[in-house]
Amino acid sequence: MTEDDKIKKAAEELAKEAGGNPPEPAPEGTDVSMPQNEDEVAKYKPEPDKDGEIHTNDVGAVEKVEDGKASPTKETVKRAEALQAQGDEVAKEQARDVQAAVEGKKELSETSGADSQGATTEKPPAKAVTTDEDREAKIRRAQEARAARAAAAGGAAPAEGETAEKPARAPRAEGERPARAPRAAKTEDGEGAEPPKPKEPSKNQPLLERYAAIVAEAVGADAIESADINEKSGEIPTLTVKGDRWFRTAETLKMHPETGMNYLRNVSGVDQETHLEVVYHLINLTTKQEVCVKVKADREKPVVPSITPLWATANWNEREIFDLLGVDFPGHPDLRRIMMADDWVGHPLRKDYEPLDPEV
Repeated sequence: MTEDDKIKKAAEELAKEAGGNPPEPAPEGTDVSMPQNEDEVAKYKPEPDKDGEIHTNDVGAVEKVEDGKASPTKETVKRAEALQAQGDEVAKEQARDVQAAVEGKKELSETSGADSQGATTEKPPAKAVTTDEDREAKIRRAQEARAARAAAAGGAAPAEGETAEKPARAPRAEGERPARAPRAAKTEDGEGAEPPKPKEPSKNQPLLERYAAIVAEAVGADAIESADINEKSGEIPTLTVKGDRWFRTAETLKMHPETGMNYLRNVSGVDQETHLEVVYHLINLTTKQEVCVKVKADREKPVVPSITPLWATANWNEREIFDLLGVDFPGHPDLRRIMMADDWVGHPLRKDYEPLDPEV
């Protein structure tokens, strides 16, 4: 069944539904795709869209076909020529605007480069001044200034290369502050230099002296090797005590009513290369007063009495120093290694320590 037969059949079915009268077929050669009822088409009035304009479709032919060749119609050619002419006018207008802008910019640059009388404001390059000329000019200005000061003071102007003597200073008025004496010039060997100001004593110096006096009175004058203020550690009073007098000294610092060091804050071991050293930090929790005590020990056989019976805090700290530095603490309740294995050889924190296995 051809396409025409399908259309004819569909028209017959529509006619049956409408009342049994099929529509008359269109004359041969009629384009059925275009509306044939021109009166009905003329009744249609398009509605304006949002911008208020009414747009209609141009149903005129754009091209015509003759002898199998397509060519634009006269109307199409005229319309294209009109659009081309309109585009040419727009292009010419833009070209005129660009030319006017270029000429205005050129005129502005010419007028800005000239002064009020039409002359250019370009200045010749300044002559470069050499270092010697600049130095001579400074010397000449200095000499002129000295001559002016001398003339104002009533004396003769000094000759070139000479300096004018300073006029005597007027006597000091009553009540005027006397001038400061000149500071002594410092020589190469230090003679004549102003001596440095004496350093002010530490605020904890009285505590240090009192701690030393208490220990000397209770333990013995020879118990303390040195006493000083540790400025780098908050000016804490520091005592260096002999090893064989350490337990009695520690007991005194804890029990004496003026010291009352009832808490052991820290214990640490130090390898000083020439000897080993155990450092104790004590504090009175009531008065917040502190003291640091250092105990030296022989490097070959380091021995420091244990203070674990006085402060239980020392238990594990002394075990660690024993393990890593090899210091023996007689009187410790359970002195054995705490970090290394029991069969470990040597003490890792000693500066001369060499492990048996370098890879460990």
